[in-house]
Parts: sequence; C-alpha cells; structure tokens
Amino acid sequence: MRAKAIMIQGTMSNAGKSLLAAGLCRIFKQDGYRVAPFKSQNMALNSYITDDGLEMGRAQAVQAEAAGVRPSADMNPVLLKPTGDTGSQVIVCGIPIGTMPAREYFAYKKKLIPEIRAAYERLASQYDIIVIEGAGSPAEINLKQDDIVNMGMAKMADAPVLLAGDIDRGGVFAQLYGTVALLEPEERARIKGLIVNKFRGDKTILEPGIRMLEELCGVPVAGVVPYMHVDIEDEDSLSERLLSAPRRGEAGEKKTPPAVRIAVIRFPRLSNFTDFQVLSILDDVEVSYVSSVKELGEPDLVILPGTKNTMEDLLWLRQSGLEAAVLKLAGHQTPVVGICGGYQMLGETLRDPEGTENGTGEPAVLRGMGLLPMETVFHSEKTRTRVSGVFGDLSGPLKPLSGMELEGYEIHMGESRRLGAPVSGGGNPAGERPAPGGGGMETRPSVRIGGNHGPLTHIKEQQSQSMVEKSDGFWHNYIYGTYIHGIFDGAGIARALADSLRAAKGLEPKGTEKEPDYRAYREQQYDALAGALREHLDMEMVYKILRQEETT
Repeated sequence: MRAKAIMIQGTMSNAGKSLLAAGLCRIFKQDGYRVAPFKSQNMALNSYITDDGLEMGRAQAVQAEAAGVRPSADMNPVLLKPTGDTGSQVIVCGIPIGTMPAREYFAYKKKLIPEIRAAYERLASQYDIIVIEGAGSPAEINLKQDDIVNMGMAKMADAPVLLAGDIDRGGVFAQLYGTVALLEPEERARIKGLIVNKFRGDKTILEPGIRMLEELCGVPVAGVVPYMHVDIEDEDSLSERLLSAPRRGEAGEKKTPPAVRIAVIRFPRLSNFTDFQVLSILDDVEVSYVSSVKELGEPDLVILPGTKNTMEDLLWLRQSGLEAAVLKLAGHQTPVVGICGGYQMLGETLRDPEGTENGTGEPAVLRGMGLLPMETVFHSEKTRTRVSGVFGDLSGPLKPLSGMELEGYEIHMGESRRLGAPVSGGGNPAGERPAPGGGGMETRPSVRIGGNHGPLTHIKEQQSQSMVEKSDGFWHNYIYGTYIHGIFDGAGIARALADSLRAAKGLEPKGTEKEPDYRAYREQQYDALAGALREHLDMEMVYKILRQEETT
C-alpha cells in the first residue's frame, strides 16, 4: 500500500518547517505509524553520512531519528552545498556529481525529477506516512519554473499542504495571505491548513486576525504554535546557536556563568556545526561561535570546525586576525581541536594540485597554521563513510578520553599525512602557486615532532566490501585533529572533556553520574517537541488533511 503524504511549506526560509516536520514525524511514530521524512532538495552545509556511505542533509537525518528510522539518502535525493555566493556542489542520491553555478543548476534541475520521483516512490512503498518538507516559499515567482521542492513536489506526491508563517519576524498575516494569493488556483487548492508559528504571548490576542485570515484565504488555521525551547539540531545558516554569545535567562537556557568556555570558530562556510551540540547541553559549559578576535577572548578550548572551503576559510582566518590569536593561545597551552576542514588547517601545507577544493581547476598551495606536522592534498574523490573505534593513548586535556569508544562519520575531500621531523613549510612544487592572500610559503618555521604525539583515534570503516582498521587524526602536545564528525557524541566523552578543562582551572570534576546520555537526551527532546505540537496543533484536523478529508 502506497504511503499517505502531508507536506509542510513555509512563507519564507526559517519559518520553522524543519522543526514542524520533525515534530509530526515523532507524533505519527508515537501513534503507531511507520513514518519517514522527505525533502526533495535541501541547501545546507550541515550534512550526514548514511550507513551505506551516502550523503544527505543533516536536517532529514534528524527528522528520521525523530521518526525512529535509519536515515536514507532517499529522504533527501538532492543536496546543494554552497561553495560561494553563486554556486554549489550538487549531490544526487548521496553522491556528488559536480559543482554548478546557480544559473546552470536552475537549467539542469528538471533533469533530476526522475531521480526525485524514484526516491520518493521507494519510500512510499515502505512507509505508512511521508512527511515532506518544502524549501523557501512556494510564491517565489522566479523559482516556480520546473519547481521540484514546493508545489511541484506536492503535485508529484499528491500531498496536501500545511503552510507555516513565522510571527516572530512580524507580519505573519501578510505572509500567509500574500503567499496564498500569489499561488495559481490549482496550487492554492493544495493548501489545507495554515500554521502561525513561533508565537510569544497570549493566543487570544490573535483570534480576530485568525478569523479574518481564514475568511480571506478560505483555509482553516490548524494551530498557533509557540516559540518552542527544544534542543533539536537545526539548519546551519539559520541557527540562533551561531550567535557569538548565547542568550541566557530564557526558558531552557543556562542561567549561571559557565565554568568552561569553548570557542568554535564561525567560518564563512562553516559546516556541521551541530558536532558540538553535545557539549552545549552540559550545564557548566558555554559553546560560543566566534568570528572576530574580540569575540574569541581567552577560552578554555578552541575548536576549528568543518568547512566547505578549507583553503578560502583559512585565508579568512588569516586575514581576520583570528589565526594569529589562535596561535597565541596555542603558544600558552590553550588546547586546540580541529575537525575535518579545521584539522586540515592545522597542518604545515595544503595542496590542491587539480584545483578541486577551490573549484577553479587551477592548482594552488597554501601555508597552513603549522600546529601539526602534516600536509593535506586535495583530490576529486570525496570520502564518505561511517566509523567506529576508540581514542588513542592521549596526553594533555584530552588524556581522559584515552581508550573511550566513539563513532561518527567522515565526509571530506583530501587526505592528510603526517610528516617526519624536521618538516619544511616552504617549497612550491612545480605547477602549483600560492593561493591569493596566502602569504607565500616561507614565513613560518617548521613544526618539529617533539614531546608527546600520536594518532588521535583507532577506527574501523567500511571500504568497498570490507571493514578496514586504521588510525585517524593526530595529536601533538595540546593540539588535536580528526576527520570524524560526531566524535564527542559517545557516552561520557563530552563530560570527560569538560571535567579535564575544569581540572586545568583548579575546579573539581562533576562526573557522569547525573549527566544525561546524549542519545536519551535527544529522544527526550523529540518527545517534548511532539508534546508541544499536540497541545497547539489541531491534530484531528491534521489527520483529516492527511486522509484528504474535508476539514470545514
């Protein structure tokens, strides 16, 4: 039996579609249905690797988790990862097919309709309900031709639509009515319910406006959903988590000064920022995303996260003054952790012999930060794999993590190799040229392997048809690097790291006795989200819409 579908569209980006979709996935799961999320096209730098080594948007992986099912690339058949202001890497059914300027992709996307349809039909044959998420607004006239993500997708799946507007931004009645008014009659007919989202205040104040809205649109309001303080991973470019200083004192947020401050560099092309959400749930830890020297200050730990464009973001780090500030902190034994692109930056040299990383096709070489004795060489093939293993024999602030079990995934272009001692930071191989603004290759003394060092982890990963054991990452004194996303998510890891940072400040450890298991914590948040939606959405109406019954 083919699944029934319901679609969440929004009046704009960040109207709350992803959260609403996750909540509905959880509700349908709680009600005994087999449910899966679906978003035909997602644009995000926050991505996920499935069990079979395919890449998809992290938001749909979160929705799958809320639904209680394993993520599948079929849930997000097209993923666009922006490489700049006008172009994106295009990933189809979990596999990168190339990088395209926006105009080229706009002309190309209609060729993807068969792939999208096939992915959706595979899900529809396996599940009872598909919760579909749109993107942006269905009323964006310039994008309606060959639409594959809003009303075009709703038509393909024969899905009724719930249209959500963001009252927190103001003008929600104009948002909803204007969107409905701009649609074609057959598109308008698909909208079966309106949602006023992110409301703060007394609902009764809205009742006259809601009655007027229903009369103007000819569509019932399915609910007024409050601004929900649930801790669920959200989209990268839209997240309030990326504010440099977390707001305090609101419901569900920390009210006491933190014992430990962790600074995450907010690169212009930051990816997978949710790697650090597990640290932010600790009540004595503050995770700040910083983009200036002033915001950086003197943290207890600096993290260089993943990035879609390692070399360009390294140049930004250099030009902003943050590189010098991080190097100064490292010189005073402040620990620095690099993940994925951040790990690549920590080395001596970054080489792009085929112009793969910069997307130009022109070879380039760039001096790294010189904090780890290694070099990275970029190539066209992307590593996509899930891993599991243990931390190596570590020293310094990460020593308590030694031998602890971990799991996560790798998603990167390029390979990093450890260099012998001494390492030359200079030289310019034939055919390569310094990246613009890179400062040449001769200005930093080489890193020598001395003191404590070794592999950061020992892992198993799937390669072709077999499991391969290998080491990942490297540590050298107070500097640590890895390709593994989600490396802190395992049981007790975040707490052990925080307690080690506390000890460095002369503070007593808190221990793990009262610390929530991160997976259990995530399940609690999905249940809280579902509970809030049940309270503020007319679920009887939602089920009628799902069954495509009359709601008036």
